[in-house]
Amino acid sequence: MLCDRCKQRPATVHFTKIINNEKYEQHLCEECSKEISQFAFGSHQGFSLNKFLANLINYDPSFGGVELGYRAERCDNCGLTYTQFTQGGKLGCNHCYQAFENKLDPLLKRIHSSRIHKGKVPERAGGKLKVEKEIESLRNELQRLVGREEFEKAAEVRDKIKELEKKLAG
Repeated sequence: MLCDRCKQRPATVHFTKIINNEKYEQHLCEECSKEISQFAFGSHQGFSLNKFLANLINYDPSFGGVELGYRAERCDNCGLTYTQFTQGGKLGCNHCYQAFENKLDPLLKRIHSSRIHKGKVPERAGGKLKVEKEIESLRNELQRLVGREEFEKAAEVRDKIKELEKKLAG
């Protein structure tokens, strides 16, 4: 794919903006992206995924995006500090989740819209689990429909839930 701007070099930088549910894409070569200066790719100001994640980790909109004072905390098990986590983007052990819990919860909610990882179920092995998740999803949909007083659709969803529950039991 060639650069959208110069039409000469291969596009290596890809921007996607979504404004009012309209998607805008721009594919640029490294040179054109430098000229636009949305990202600087020089050796002294290189775009770093670690820096990007560190900014995301330390961002709190209620504080106007300033860095928060979580620097001195340390995991008792592996010794990783919160500063090291923000710089590297990786936790040191499973105990880090508890040590940094009050900072990780808002981060996970911003990234995944939930602090609980639901994961995916393999097609071959997860028949029952897949049905249970579908029932849970339909129950949430049922509550939403009842709240909006869409009773006809709610009745259809209720019937589907009953059908899946019978399938699960039998």
